[in-house]
This record gives sequence, structure tokens and C-alpha cells, in this order.
Amino acid sequence: MESQSTGEVDPRERADFWSEHIGSYQSRMGYRYARTDNFRGETVRQRTDRYQLVRFHSDEVEYSRTAGQVREEPDEDYRLLLPLSGEMVLRQDDQEARLTPGTGTLVSFGAPFECLQNPSTQGFILTIPAREMDGPLNRKSPLATGLDLSRGLGRVIGSMVNDLYTERDHLTDPQFNAVSDRLVELLCMLATGDDRPDGSRHLTDVETMVRRYVREHAADPGLTGTSMARALGWSLRQIQLALQRAGTTPRDLIREERLRLVRERLRCGDCEHLTITDLAYASGFSSASALSTAFRQRFGVSPREMRNGGRRPL
Repeated sequence: MESQSTGEVDPRERADFWSEHIGSYQSRMGYRYARTDNFRGETVRQRTDRYQLVRFHSDEVEYSRTAGQVREEPDEDYRLLLPLSGEMVLRQDDQEARLTPGTGTLVSFGAPFECLQNPSTQGFILTIPAREMDGPLNRKSPLATGLDLSRGLGRVIGSMVNDLYTERDHLTDPQFNAVSDRLVELLCMLATGDDRPDGSRHLTDVETMVRRYVREHAADPGLTGTSMARALGWSLRQIQLALQRAGTTPRDLIREERLRLVRERLRCGDCEHLTITDLAYASGFSSASALSTAFRQRFGVSPREMRNGGRRPL
């Protein structure tokens, strides 16, 4: 995490400082200032090897990226723009998005654009790798359409971006990436218009992402429906509804995934040195007894019997 401010340099040099500073972590652009004497601006930047989040505020400035700059310095990644105050106007690919607080937009640096920012604008810019967006969106073209972040899924996205910034001193790089991954998945749903809280497609997508999250975190003893909802940016009720359609619950899904994990390890020669107690703790169970009870109910044999070649589960 790093912060920079024009207040650290001579007022006559602040516009040049800002151009050089922004250009150091964004691709090549042009800058047009309403006034070059005593320009004021400040940024706070968080970044990992995959994502970058910048909170900024500054005086009036117009950014542009020409076709020549696109050719000379290719950059296919997307930026999510979210103003917190003031107004931004983005023009790209014959589209225009007028952004005020409660709205946002996606822009690609892989095509020319103009972005006018009025005085005293504050906001966020999240850099998203193109590979994370092009597949789900089924496109390789710029987006300059406005996104409603004032309600529903859009509001959840806005809150997640703000939380990433607020918790910047308490997140490791893997945690920052994990939250950003969830945010991008939700953003793709919003960008494609699938933000209906009760739509069947939405619930199917929720179920898919919940199942993937449980597979990845089943061994975490602290995994619950509530912790999963917090991590994914949904309400617990949304997750419960999505899994209810599939005939299960968050608790049952977590238990099933942990049991599957134990069964795979019991059948794995590389895990023969692990005791049943070791397997229980390594798979998210609170004790060997809790594992044995759940395992026998599910598969009809105890973990030890399966390891010793007992009758196979049905």
C-alpha cells in the first residue's frame, strides 16, 4: 500500500508531478488540466500481482488515450470506475457514461477513450485482468455503459470495493485477491444484466460459486454459511435460497465436502501416515469422534474400516 499527494511538491510542478505519478501505474495517457498552477490531487494505492485498487481525489482534469498510445503501449485490462463524489464522463467506442455517486462503469485500456473528471471528484479505480472479464462477458470489446451501484447486486459490489479499501492494512495478498475474485464474478453478473435477486439464473450462478468456494475452503474449521456469505458478498438468505433449490443447505454442503475430502485422503497412499485424528482436523472437523460419526452415517463404514479395506460405500 502506498499514498502520494501533490502537496509534497512545489505548486508550479504539481500538474507535471500528477501526470508522471498516474502514468507510473496506469498505462500511457494524455492529460489536460483546467489549471496547471497549484493542481491538487492525492492517491492511495493497493496492489497485488493480479489486482490494483486506487482511491483518488483531485481537481478537474481530462484523461485521454489515443489509438497511437494503445498501439505503442498495449493494455487489455479493464478498469472499474466508481465515483464517490463529483462527476466523471467517460466516452469510448461511441458510447458515453455519465458517472455520479451510486453509479460505475467498466473501461478497457485496449481502446481509445476520453474521461473528464470535474473538480473535487473522489472515487475508486479497480484494475481487473482482461482474462477475468472476457470469458464471462463473452467479449473482447470496450464497455462504457453505466452500472447502477445504488441497489441490489450493484450496491453489494460498491460495498465490497469500499471494504477492500477500508481493510487495506489487515488483508494479505491472497485475501485481497480472493475478495477481488468474488467481486469480479459479481461484476460480470451485473454487467450482463443478471442482477435479479430472485431470478433462477442468478440463483444457479450463486449455487455454482458457493459450491466452488466450499470446495476450496472445506478444510477451514471456521467455514460456515455466515462466513461464506461474508466472503462472497451475498446475504446468507441468498445462499440458503440457492442451495434450497438444489436440495441442500450450507451446513449439509460443507459437511458433504469435508467427508468427500476425508474419503479421498483415506484412499490416497500419500496420506497413510496420517491418523484419523489428523485427518479430522486437516479436513475441518472438530474431532475424530465427530468425523467418525458423520462418516459412518454417510458411507456406512468408519474411516478406519475404509482405510483397512472395509466394505465399499454405496
